[in-house]
Amino acid sequence: MASKRILLIEDEDDIREVAMLSLETVGGWQTITAKCGPEGVAMAAAEQPDAILLDVMMPDMDGPATLQLLLSNPATHDIPVIFMTAKVQAAEKRKLSELGAKGLIAKPFDPLSLAAEISHLLGWER
Repeated sequence: MASKRILLIEDEDDIREVAMLSLETVGGWQTITAKCGPEGVAMAAAEQPDAILLDVMMPDMDGPATLQLLLSNPATHDIPVIFMTAKVQAAEKRKLSELGAKGLIAKPFDPLSLAAEISHLLGWER
């Protein structure tokens, strides 16, 4: 199976770094990163990744607003998006999944199981 390409949209450098290392080392995937929603939306359209890992809490444009832009653009509409958030209460999870995300990964995440968690949420068999 060809290597997956993941776009990681995350404003915190350290989280972005750990997730990228995890996805590339453990998952064997190519990782593209963006520091904010607008940059992520532009990269998603240009790069056409297999999936997007999207931080919920970001300055300027948060995850839900970024997801709305991705869903409203024909070029990025079909790219599956998984939210990453520190808020994992049931009500929050339900609200985020109703927005059209394919799943939710809690922060802090386990770097050793991040790729497996994404594969599981998206139905990708490893």
